[in-house]
Amino acid sequence: MLYGILAAIAALFLSAALAALLRGPALRLGVTLRRRGPRPVPLLGGVAVTLATCAVAAAGHAVGVTPLGGRTGTLLAAGAAVAALGLVADVWRLKSRFLLAGTAVAAACVVPYEETGVVGGAPAVAFVACAALAFRSLDHADALAGTVGVVTAFGVGACAAAEGQDGLAVLLSVVAAALTGFLTHNWHPARIALGASGSLFTGFLLASAAVLTRGGHGPVSTAGVLFSLTALAAVDAVLVVVSRRLAGRPLLRSGPDHLAHRLRRLGLTPQGVTVLLGAAAFGAVAAGVLVHTGRAGGSTVLWVAGGALAVVCLLLRVRPYGPKRATYTTASMTSAQVSASLRVRNG
Repeated sequence: MLYGILAAIAALFLSAALAALLRGPALRLGVTLRRRGPRPVPLLGGVAVTLATCAVAAAGHAVGVTPLGGRTGTLLAAGAAVAALGLVADVWRLKSRFLLAGTAVAAACVVPYEETGVVGGAPAVAFVACAALAFRSLDHADALAGTVGVVTAFGVGACAAAEGQDGLAVLLSVVAAALTGFLTHNWHPARIALGASGSLFTGFLLASAAVLTRGGHGPVSTAGVLFSLTALAAVDAVLVVVSRRLAGRPLLRSGPDHLAHRLRRLGLTPQGVTVLLGAAAFGAVAAGVLVHTGRAGGSTVLWVAGGALAVVCLLLRVRPYGPKRATYTTASMTSAQVSASLRVRNG
């Protein structure tokens, strides 16, 4: 317990420090995300999260407190490989199909086939790969991916602790702490972003850890728990896919059609969007944890699924591709615009 607290504190401060240090090199090297506006956002925040997580976990292994043998070590190594693939995508803009294939290969190395079998292992690999890419899509708004990642890491960590997988639980607490340190630089207006490296690393670790905690459980209940733990990323992905299909747009063509974009069109502030979606993720993750630990029935997942369906249906009514409705106030208008407005008003 004491080591877990110390490891989390170390990961938090190390991640925050590395994010601050990597911001300058990212700007100089042009590894940035250009959003609407003149200010580019560096993309090496994920490197800070990955390095902090791996360094703290390796230190615990070196002193013999939390050995990384078995599944936990394999999971961390595979996650580091996925992070490296994401870094390549941040620098050279790899296409999504290469990211999906590489993440699937890494997932195939961590799925517990002795418990799932080959038949059950294939859907598990697909779930991990798709969840990682869905989590990457959450990086479209400041602090959103990090906030959802922290909430999910605590939830999956609770599931791991309930199964007696203490090493995995400590690793997830380290991930949560590293993301928290990163969030000190990612809150709106973000000074650095996770990028594909950090978002794929986080999504891959969380989804793979969730699969590991569900080893030996029934396939139907496992599917329900895994959905609850990753519900927010799933809702965002489904919303984007359905919206682009209905609009006749290519699936891989980016656009302002994610959860945060639509909520912003409804008038929420960037901070309000993050808080609202973080709270929604907490509710879904809590439901998954309660079902996993037997404190709630399997029907609880149906409420999560029903809420997810309602959110998708409601937000599909928000048109994401048209121009925003222009609103003007006297404070934001130029003197010429004010004069023209007065002339029209006075006839």
